[in-house]
Amino acid sequence: MFDPYKIREDFPMFKNNKQMQGKTFVYLDNAATSFKPQSVIDACNLYYECETANAHRGDYDLAFKVDTKIDEVREKVAKFIGANKEEIVFTSGASMSLNLVAFGYGFKFLTSDDEILLTEAEHASNVLPWFKTKDLTKCKINYIPLDSEGRLTPENLRKVINKHTKIVSVAQVTNVLGYINDIKEIAKICHENSTILVVDGAQSVPHMKVDVKNLDCDFIIFSAHKMIGPTGIGVLYGKFDLLCKMDALMTGGGNNARFDMCGNVALLEPPAKFEAGTQNIAGIYGFGAAIDYLMNLGMDNIQKYEHDLRAYAISKLEKLGNVIIYNKGAENGIITLNVKDVFPQDEATYLNSKGICVRSGQHCAKMLVDFLKTVGTVRVSLYFYNTKEDVDQLVEALKTGGNILDAFF
Repeated sequence: MFDPYKIREDFPMFKNNKQMQGKTFVYLDNAATSFKPQSVIDACNLYYECETANAHRGDYDLAFKVDTKIDEVREKVAKFIGANKEEIVFTSGASMSLNLVAFGYGFKFLTSDDEILLTEAEHASNVLPWFKTKDLTKCKINYIPLDSEGRLTPENLRKVINKHTKIVSVAQVTNVLGYINDIKEIAKICHENSTILVVDGAQSVPHMKVDVKNLDCDFIIFSAHKMIGPTGIGVLYGKFDLLCKMDALMTGGGNNARFDMCGNVALLEPPAKFEAGTQNIAGIYGFGAAIDYLMNLGMDNIQKYEHDLRAYAISKLEKLGNVIIYNKGAENGIITLNVKDVFPQDEATYLNSKGICVRSGQHCAKMLVDFLKTVGTVRVSLYFYNTKEDVDQLVEALKTGGNILDAFF
């Protein structure tokens, strides 16, 4: 039985923040970052308190223990997304992973005759590295049109992909509208056109089962902190042959086999090729614990619970005459809304006065505001430890929200 009330007992943030602004504490900003269970915190502390040593540097038992742990976690991550262990590169997070692909692959292989396809719903981390790649290679960037709801459809990709398209880079779940894109079909279309598919999985991997072999994507990226893991650690998955072809974003200790005074350098094979310098070892420890926790709950169970909780929230929100919902039909736990005639940041400040944490603004998807025809939105994002009571408190606050002065007087 999936019991969010029992689950919350594992998360110190709920114990330590029972109230905010004198109200029951409600955290609904999980698309930004997630809370950490005690097991993840303990795993990070285990490294600092009991097993501190550098990885792949020492010929003593403690260093070997750290080496073994990193290999074990890499194996867990690979199993979690259906990959091979040598295809898992540890990075600082999703942004670094996307930059690694943009500069390691895009900058190396694109020319002025080539094209990158994005959508206007992409997060800045999946836009700005490609803009820089465009500046460096003189390639072109174009956009796959969204449908009337703001979805990326395979049909619209087919309309614009062409012989010049070398990279398509899109989110599996967008961070504002929360639609689940059909990555498997998109990958099929890309490969029919000899195009590489890069997938931003930051909002999908924490919430649903992802199998990279089944999807047949070429790259996928995600961050631990959005999936109950530590900050400062993330993943780049890439097909092994592509990882072998692309350049390393960084070089230094740990990623080279040899170098000499003439400047001759031989790098190690992936994933070590991309992991120069000391890694976030405590973060890797915690990441492994996070995956254990999620696997124990079951990703299918998590997705179903969030789907049902979202349906409950939508049913309540639709009854409010003062709320605009921009993504009623989304399958993910993201609900994007505005209160009529209220500036988004004012609404978020008002909700904070009621003990409710949400995100407001443009959510790093600054191109999407033209599509939505609004300067910004309020984003509510659910996770498996949220409850119907959280939703009820949000709905009750939205009934009267809007006067920013009410947050202070």
